[in-house]
Amino acid sequence: MNDKGLVLVVEDERPIADLVRLYLSRDGFGVHVEHDGAAGLAAARRLRPVACVLDIALPGIDGTEICRRLRADGDWTPVVFLTARDDEVDRILGLELGGDDYMTKPFSPRELVARVRALLRRAAGPGDGERVLTLGAVTLDPGRRLASVAGRTLSLTSTEFDLLGHLLRRPGRVFTRDELLAGVWGYASSHAGTRTVDVHVAQVRAKLGDAAGLIRTVRGVGYTADA
Repeated sequence: MNDKGLVLVVEDERPIADLVRLYLSRDGFGVHVEHDGAAGLAAARRLRPVACVLDIALPGIDGTEICRRLRADGDWTPVVFLTARDDEVDRILGLELGGDDYMTKPFSPRELVARVRALLRRAAGPGDGERVLTLGAVTLDPGRRLASVAGRTLSLTSTEFDLLGHLLRRPGRVFTRDELLAGVWGYASSHAGTRTVDVHVAQVRAKLGDAAGLIRTVRGVGYTADA
């Protein structure tokens, strides 16, 4: 049964696409596969999937451009990038394209499925019971998945929202990068992973604008939210 929603996979290497389709299908997802960027973008707009798995190096429109165009449309569907080289990660995540996670080839298809599940759990939110969080000019409503600064609504990815929420729930508490990686992304530390934390913190700060100073770097340790 495909009861978990439809995942769009855009991957030009057909054996990889078939493997990802197999593992996602086994986990209860519906899967639609495209093999080039233009078809992938059209499918994302037409099918409205619950998540997208985008290869970076695609014929025609690449994965980062697909993501950029979706975000420009106001579409914040969770996106996992697939990349062939670890040294692309900073560039991919540092362009404010709105990607939520990434995996470097070769990767474990089981881990990819786990990452997609984790993203969707976070995007669903904790329900209406969790209190609204306020620190300085920043307000975060976990139940409605809304964030604002001085009344201005922020366009945050699922990961950015959860990172901000994780910090706001314990103001003044200093979190190490490893703690944030485990608490927000849901997986263990790696060099690339802790760099991902830094890049996402930078993206959240950029979107906070004048309130960016609320997230403070503690040198040699990690990050804290403090008004």
